Amino acid sequence: MITVEVVKKALTGPIASVSTPFKQDGSIDYKSLANIVEFIIEAGSGTVLLTHGDSLYSILTDDEIAEITRRVIKQTAGRAMTVAAGNWWLGKSMEFAEYARVLGADMYMPLPPDWANSDSVENLVEYYTKISEIIPVMMVTLIGKRPIPIEVIKTLLNEKNNITAIKDDKCGEYGKEVARTVNGRWAFLSGGRMKNHMDIMPYGVDGYLSVFMRFKPEIAHNYWNAIKSNDIKAAREIINKYDVPFMEELPAHLGLNFDAIIHASMEIFGVAERWRRSPYMNASDEQMAVIGEFLKRLSII
Repeated sequence: MITVEVVKKALTGPIASVSTPFKQDGSIDYKSLANIVEFIIEAGSGTVLLTHGDSLYSILTDDEIAEITRRVIKQTAGRAMTVAAGNWWLGKSMEFAEYARVLGADMYMPLPPDWANSDSVENLVEYYTKISEIIPVMMVTLIGKRPIPIEVIKTLLNEKNNITAIKDDKCGEYGKEVARTVNGRWAFLSGGRMKNHMDIMPYGVDGYLSVFMRFKPEIAHNYWNAIKSNDIKAAREIINKYDVPFMEELPAHLGLNFDAIIHASMEIFGVAERWRRSPYMNASDEQMAVIGEFLKRLSII
């Protein structure tokens, strides 16, 4: 099975997640899915990452998730590390872990259900341990509306299992504590933004999930090169020029959430169309024009 060292290397630098593309009628656009995987690999992402959030599993059926996973692994063909994902109870997650392993996935990121804070520390430890006996596991710090109890992470670090990485979606002080806790033992992927990565960087982090890797990877790599050169001033300027306006100012101005704007940006760059299934919002033609002008002002296009 894959080692922590190999995982760390595959998660170093800017990493791209897979945005599931749809046609306007709500059907999955499998041709564009193949385009997305090729774009991600050519952009230099060491990992092709499926996630419950960005991959829009919330508006997919279980069969569709299985088919998307199959296609992404086949399309990647070993050119990058592939991470499958799912959000099921333990038995179903173990079944899907075996399915992903047979397909050739390198890792599995299970998201345990946690309605009404129903998970105990002991049950979560069992959940991750049993799944990791089938396939290497990447944890994600947010389950439902709360972060994984730090006791779960500490227990798993001190027990025999095949957990090799953690993706931080909570960020802030909690993320820093997790980074300090797992430093050197698991790979650590900072979630979502350059801003989050810089905040947590002193505490131990291998790479970061970048929205720009889905349509304008040069921005993501320019930031990473500044970090590698220890040019914090240049890295901060990139955050202020691109990350904050795109992720905060533009969504507030348009009344769209950031994922709708990412899908719109992918359409502008010819990667995939903007559509997501109802009831999720999509950018209108008028909003698309505003996004295009915004990207021009930032010299993104």
